[in-house]
Amino acid sequence: MTDQHRVDTLGCYGNPHVATPNLDRLAATGTRFDRCYTPTAICTPARASLLTGQAPFRHRLLANYERNVGYLEDLRDDAFTFPAALAERDYVLGLIGKWHGGVRRTAASYGFEGPELPGWHNPVDHPDYLAYLEDNGLPPYRITEPVRGTTPNGNEGNLLAARLDQPVEATFEYYLATRTIEHLDRYAKRYRDEGAPFFLATHFFGPHLPYLLPDHYYDLYDPELVELPPSIAETFEGKPPVQRNYSAHWTFDTMPLEVTRKLIAVYWGYVTLVDEQVGRILTRLDELGLSDDTSVLFTADHGEFTGAHRLHDKGPAMYEDIYRIPGIVRVPGQEPAVRDEFVTLTDCTATILELAGCDPEPAVDSRSLLPLVRGEHPEWRSELVAEFHGHHFPYPQRMIRDDRYKLVVNPESVNELYDLDTDPHELTNRYAHPELRPVRERLLRRLYHLLRERGDNFYHWMTPMYEVGTSDHDPSLSAFELQKPPAG
Repeated sequence: MTDQHRVDTLGCYGNPHVATPNLDRLAATGTRFDRCYTPTAICTPARASLLTGQAPFRHRLLANYERNVGYLEDLRDDAFTFPAALAERDYVLGLIGKWHGGVRRTAASYGFEGPELPGWHNPVDHPDYLAYLEDNGLPPYRITEPVRGTTPNGNEGNLLAARLDQPVEATFEYYLATRTIEHLDRYAKRYRDEGAPFFLATHFFGPHLPYLLPDHYYDLYDPELVELPPSIAETFEGKPPVQRNYSAHWTFDTMPLEVTRKLIAVYWGYVTLVDEQVGRILTRLDELGLSDDTSVLFTADHGEFTGAHRLHDKGPAMYEDIYRIPGIVRVPGQEPAVRDEFVTLTDCTATILELAGCDPEPAVDSRSLLPLVRGEHPEWRSELVAEFHGHHFPYPQRMIRDDRYKLVVNPESVNELYDLDTDPHELTNRYAHPELRPVRERLLRRLYHLLRERGDNFYHWMTPMYEVGTSDHDPSLSAFELQKPPAG
């Protein structure tokens, strides 16, 4: 699993420039899902959805703790999680890398072995990483040439990129792959000696910004290769004002476009660095003779803007850049395939459970991908629903998209409607366009009913605000006011 990873940086998803041979090989030997989405484009809630198989509104872990706006910081003690189900079937559990799934409860609380690595970005001061550097005679972390913009109040903006004065072997990404291989060796021995099955996850912190890379990767791609995203022409005309504010927060307009082009090229270098580490893990799986017995999944928690819509990072805007994610599943004995059904990160939960012989039903918002991997054609969802609850400040959103259109409901300002056939870069909000009124009304009704079926109380806002049909319930709870007329 990677963090904040754009689909369009992978060769198997169509990028002609970025070298990702290992993930491309995984896709070529597995099932690549071309329409895979996150349930919410922010780290902790998305990761909690993978852990539980539940949508964020249900598991209620709705924000990263670093920018928490009053939401829960840990899952409820009685929450269902897939590692608990696997542990009941005597699985050995390992998680190497980013946790970011709570504060009080760590990965070890859910039965995972591995160093505890908290936070949103590479914890380069962690004792286990420092011990790794010392044991291998590697130099400490040091960065130079930081790239920052200027915030509206005149201060330096968030760090976006910098050169890392270390060899590749000293990078946090190489360290994570090394620790993964060490665990894999131990788990393989237990599997051979005792028949003990295992689940092992590597959660890279990258290619999340800031992009901190050794010179080789920092300069690997010529910025002239980079075609700036068409949505860099964003004007925010007719869109929620928060998007323009976020652009200022991320200092986009304070830097020349040449810097944006270089940042994208550096991001590509980060993707290649991560791909090489994935390759080391997959190669070790081959060397151990386990590839024919082991299912491999690759995905990300959400995407990244890297200049698209004049934004960086992620935030309160439900664009494809941050909601569409990579999704690759390789199951031994299954033929390679490409599927275009709408699937989600949350569906990985039921998939893992079914692979392990566990009941997937408790993962109530998840559906196993194995029928699709097996080449079957079951009845499948024809639209996708996603949600957002806030980062830096509360900001509720709900989104529905089908084959052609995307609707986003923003209670605080204006809703959004995009025709992804004629406007794939989501530059023109057509919510108020009269010719699309039938589409708008259809998607509003469909979203409303899906939220009600799920139990997502966001539908209460929609009940009186939109033409979603005659209410069959009393949203005001005012039935006590209705008095029967006196008899006679």
